[in-house]
Amino acid sequence: MIFRKWLAACFCVVTAFALTSCSKDGNTNSQSGAGTSSTPVSVNNGGDAAEAGVEKVKPAPGTGNVQGKVMYNGKPVPNIEVKLCEKFSQYIGGCSGKIYTAKSDAEGDYVITNVEPKVYEGLTVRVFDTDMYVFATTGVAGVSASKYEVIADKTLIVRPTHLFKGDLKTLNPKAGAKVSAE
Repeated sequence: MIFRKWLAACFCVVTAFALTSCSKDGNTNSQSGAGTSSTPVSVNNGGDAAEAGVEKVKPAPGTGNVQGKVMYNGKPVPNIEVKLCEKFSQYIGGCSGKIYTAKSDAEGDYVITNVEPKVYEGLTVRVFDTDMYVFATTGVAGVSASKYEVIADKTLIVRPTHLFKGDLKTLNPKAGAKVSAE
């Protein structure tokens, strides 16, 4: 009985860790909506230019671009740092190897340009002005980061990344207060 409770508690801790942001250096594990398959992420057909597959910038010959959008509460978010990581560990160290960066524009769109063609292990997006990052995960309970295949002379368009704030606190009603049905 004690072992079963211990095993259940371990499962809860691992599951909770797999579903929350927890790092200061890009080493997070949160589903951001940017990818859902274990194969490299491809174009997402949607509404605006970044979502519909319309290239904002042509890649330089022999290189590729990665294009996407950053959203919060259904609205685009400007000036957000985005990193494409050659190597990525969601548990130890976050991004490593060659790292390409960009910032989102006034419409929340970003383009990472002049990227060497290959498969990259992660794409992280900073959560506003915090030390936290989100990234797309794949598999059951987000056990691994999505991979991104950059092809020469093409733009890889990824699904929008939806930011969230994990530090929100309820101000009203106060803890333990009684709330009317109205």
